[in-house]
Amino acid sequence: MTDFSDLGLSQPILAALSAAGYSKPTPIQCQAIPPVLSGRDLCGIAQTGTGKTAAFALPMLQRLAANPRRPAPRTCRALVLSPTRELASQIADSFRAYGAGLPLSTAVVFGGVPIGRQRQQLARGVDVLVATPGRLLDLVDSQYLTLSSDQILVLDEADLMLDHGFIHALKRIVKLLPRPRQTLLFSATMPRPIEALAQDYLDDPVKVVVAPSATTADRIDQGVVFVSSDRKRDLLATLLRDPAFARVLVFSRTKHGADRVVRHLAVAGIEADAIHGNKSQPQRERALAAFRDGHARVLVATDIAARGIDVDGVSHVINFELPNVPEDYVHRIGRTARAGAAGIAIAFCSDEERLYLRDIEKLTRSSLRPIPAPAGFVRNVTASRPVGAAPPTKRVQPASAGPKSEPVRHPRQAPADADRRREGVVPGEALPAFLHRPPASGNNPGRRGGLGRHDTAAARYGGAR
Repeated sequence: MTDFSDLGLSQPILAALSAAGYSKPTPIQCQAIPPVLSGRDLCGIAQTGTGKTAAFALPMLQRLAANPRRPAPRTCRALVLSPTRELASQIADSFRAYGAGLPLSTAVVFGGVPIGRQRQQLARGVDVLVATPGRLLDLVDSQYLTLSSDQILVLDEADLMLDHGFIHALKRIVKLLPRPRQTLLFSATMPRPIEALAQDYLDDPVKVVVAPSATTADRIDQGVVFVSSDRKRDLLATLLRDPAFARVLVFSRTKHGADRVVRHLAVAGIEADAIHGNKSQPQRERALAAFRDGHARVLVATDIAARGIDVDGVSHVINFELPNVPEDYVHRIGRTARAGAAGIAIAFCSDEERLYLRDIEKLTRSSLRPIPAPAGFVRNVTASRPVGAAPPTKRVQPASAGPKSEPVRHPRQAPADADRRREGVVPGEALPAFLHRPPASGNNPGRRGGLGRHDTAAARYGGAR
């Protein structure tokens, strides 16, 4: 099957896809849409960025539209659970776009914002509800929502939900849902807890696997710079001064670490925003909007953004700190090379992180190519000293200063070549050419129709998300 019209989708959905220039479904969509249309439970495993959202949204919309009925007040006909607020908002946007020609309503609820407006949305009932587990249970407990009329349940990014500790909330939510129902589970990886979840919640499911578990996208060039922890921020600032780093997502392991990186970049004259769990929802939305619209070139994030943040044209992903969970590396670098484009991923690896690197290479079954640090990279690079300038030497007091005078201090010598190579600093060597290659844009039909800004990268590829 090479066309959406071959998948049995209705004319209103095909019209919405055609208006945006979508004609060729991705592999996960080809394999998932027909069984979901027929009412089967499904377990879908696919790399991030391969179009999982459309794989469940398109057939769900068609099934709901084929059985038109007004949802009762404070109920929903289909429920999609998401691990993060950003992903929930994006999924809801996709449902609205794909169902623009259908008489179906969509609402999204998540924490971090006032609950009053969400209660008002649910008062009339909705066809599709996209929610994070915590806020969903808040609405259920306050009797502003009942799940007794739900016909379809989707667990999106199920492995991330388990990683975030939502298993108890999931068990409680599932008990509130009716049987029979259609259940769809989508995940980027298939660890044992996900297999157990599928056995518990899915009834004779169709299993769709379009890529080996925990592999990385073929179109991502991956490299590693070996550098000590205290030099990472200066290395990052040096790289970001290169205009080839057009739209860069930087990953930090902790919230405070992300804020420290942003402050250091500001001192170096590089503007960046941060997004993590300590930020309010409006702050997170503003930072994402600025990054997506091109007003901010650099976004520093914790793993809250590793999945679900779908931004067009991310040229580079930089792992400022390697994740201690190797699967998180796969999801982080999946923010580039979206929907058929190419991308570049760079990892900063200190001596303390070499075990993490070994785990990542074992999981992905590939080795990251060593990258030399850029020529002229020195410690304590700041905006006041150009890249490549010699570090200032300490002022030496004259000998006449008496007994309190300090001994003469010579400028610190450069480390031996062996040490410099161990840290990835090769004298006189420039960055490899592949780091400067712009991402392949493919065939860009432009922003057409009503599918919104989140879908332009998929349009370049020819498939929907």
